[in-house]
Amino acid sequence: MRAVATSLHAAARSLATTRAELRQVAEENRRVVERQGALRRVATLVAHGASPPEVFKTVAGESGRLLRTDYTAINRYEPDRTVSVLTYWCDPNVPDMTAPSGGRWPIGNDTAVAVALRTGEPARRASESVTARSAPGSWLRSYGIRHVVACPITVEDRLWGAMSIMFRDSEPPPKDTEEHMREFVELAACTIAQAESRAELIASRARVVASSDAARRRLERDLHDGAQQHLISLGLELRAAEADLPPEQEELRTWLSTTAQELSDVLAELQQISHGLHPAILARGGLEAALTALARRSPVPVELHINALRRLSEQIEVTVYYIVSEALTNVLKHANASVMRVDLAVEGQRLCLS
Repeated sequence: MRAVATSLHAAARSLATTRAELRQVAEENRRVVERQGALRRVATLVAHGASPPEVFKTVAGESGRLLRTDYTAINRYEPDRTVSVLTYWCDPNVPDMTAPSGGRWPIGNDTAVAVALRTGEPARRASESVTARSAPGSWLRSYGIRHVVACPITVEDRLWGAMSIMFRDSEPPPKDTEEHMREFVELAACTIAQAESRAELIASRARVVASSDAARRRLERDLHDGAQQHLISLGLELRAAEADLPPEQEELRTWLSTTAQELSDVLAELQQISHGLHPAILARGGLEAALTALARRSPVPVELHINALRRLSEQIEVTVYYIVSEALTNVLKHANASVMRVDLAVEGQRLCLS
C-alpha cells in the first residue's frame, strides 16, 4: 500500500508539473500571438501609407499595452539637445500624463533618452538615478515613475528620436523589453522615411514645374524681344520696298508681296507658339478664363465644370492649364470622342481635376 501511495504521489506531482508547464507554454503562446497582432496592426498602417501622427499614436498604444507599461512616448530629437514629445499613451488606470515644458524639454545628461542619444542603443534608467533637481528628474518623480526604457529611432542611418516607455512599478522591466521595443521602433522609422521621401518627391516635382515654367517664360520673352521683333522689321522693310518699286517691276513686286505674306504667316505661327508657352489669358483672367478659351478652340465639344472661387498660385494654374491642354489634345488624337468633360474644384487646400 505504501508503495502504491508513493507512486500515486509521484504521479500527482508529475501531473502538477506538466500542468504548470502547459500553462507556461500557453501563456508564452498567448503573448506571441498578442505581440504579432500588435505588430501586424501597426505594419498594416505603415503599408497603407498612414500619416506619421497616426502611426505614432498606434505604436505608442500597441507597445504600451503589449509591454504592460504605464506611459509610452514618441520623442523627436532637436538640434538644441531637447526633445519634442510628438505623441504619448498612458494606461487608463494611472494618472494622465502632461508633457513637461509644453512638450519640448531638455534631455539632460543621465536620462535614458540622453544615453540612447549618445550611444544609439536602447537604454534603461531608474528614476532615482536621474538628477533630482533636473527638469526630467522632477517630472518623473511627480508621476511616480520608477523605471524608464528608451529605444532610439534611426531613419536611414540618422538618429531621429526615441521611443520611451515608463513604469511606476518598483521591479525593473523584463529583460526582453528592449527587444520588443525595437520591433515597434523599426515600423515607426519606416513611416518617417516614407513621409520624408514623399515630401522630397513633392518638393522635387515643384522644383521641376517651377523650372519648366521659368524656361517657358524665358523662351517666350526671347521670342518676343528677338525673333518676333526681327520678323516684324523684315516685314515692314519688304512692304516698304514693294511700295517703292516702279510699275514695270511687276514680277519683283509679286515676289516681294508673296515673301512678305509668308513672313507674316511665320510671324503669326511664332506668336501662336509663344502664347502657347505661357498663355496671356492665364495671367490676365486666371484659370477659368484660360480653360474656357481652350474649350472654345476644341473641335470636339467640351463641358467645363469649374468650382474655383479664387485665384490660385501661378505655378498651380500653369500646371493645371497644361494638364488640361495635353489631355484635350490626346482625346482629339486617340479617343474618337463625341464630347469631353473637364471638372475642376478647389476645396480648402485640395485641388481636384478630372
